[in-house]
Amino acid sequence: MNVGRISTAMVTPFDEQEEVDYSAVTKLVNHLISNGSDSLVVAGTTGESPTLSVEEKVTLFEHVVKTANGRVPVIAGTGSNNTKASIDLTKKAEQAGVDAVMLVTPYYSKPSQEGMYLHFKKIAESTRLPVMLYNIPGRSAAGLNPETIVELSFVENITAVKEASGDLDAIAYIIENTPEDFHLYSGDDTLTLPIMAVGGTGVVSVASHVLGNEMQEMVQSFVHGHPQYASKRHRELLPTMKTFTIAPSPAPIKAALELQGIISADVRLPMIRLNEEEMSLLRSTLQPKTTFFVS
Repeated sequence: MNVGRISTAMVTPFDEQEEVDYSAVTKLVNHLISNGSDSLVVAGTTGESPTLSVEEKVTLFEHVVKTANGRVPVIAGTGSNNTKASIDLTKKAEQAGVDAVMLVTPYYSKPSQEGMYLHFKKIAESTRLPVMLYNIPGRSAAGLNPETIVELSFVENITAVKEASGDLDAIAYIIENTPEDFHLYSGDDTLTLPIMAVGGTGVVSVASHVLGNEMQEMVQSFVHGHPQYASKRHRELLPTMKTFTIAPSPAPIKAALELQGIISADVRLPMIRLNEEEMSLLRSTLQPKTTFFVS
């Protein structure tokens, strides 16, 4: 599975009635492909997947695949804490024409490491698609141990992990002990370069909605032997990246996209729009980089 260096965890555009806005989805997909995204993750956490029905997810997969039209790989978020339901959605995603799936660690249930191993292995064996694991203990209440990720990396079509534990020691261990063709992606924008410095491939990014080209410049500089310049760009981008965490995701990045005139900032409850104080901070951070269309 080659999904490039910058994979964008795409937001799901909604209208004022909280319905999926498919014309805005088309606009967003074209924007992301034109601005540094090597691949797109659809219906992940940033896509507000807990609020999307199965039917909406499948329609989104089909729509994004059609819009991308082979220009970039499309990765479907099909994981949950229900193994059978994840298998069913994964099969539907495969039928929709996606290029790979991403499976989040089972949330709320807090399964054992053996339970999670069997969960991911059974889903992977149900599909011919490449599988990216998604380890995010901060949101799921249970994380994959590095040893479990290493064990899963030897399942034939489990080919990557999005690591959002923030533990660089664990990340280095995973990279050192997994096959050479297994890829580790940062799940945190601010750790993209540090993780690449210990052998990571790239990032599954939120900030790339707005900073895609800048992040590509950073990672390509590093890959092509210019670590000092890459480090400089990393430090320059950090304040903006951190601004996208001032409220629960994806409200800040959706607000930034609305300021650019790309999509509406509408979210589905229990997510809410940024308040005035948060919007003021976002505007002040983006002002040098962004042309505003919305006051």
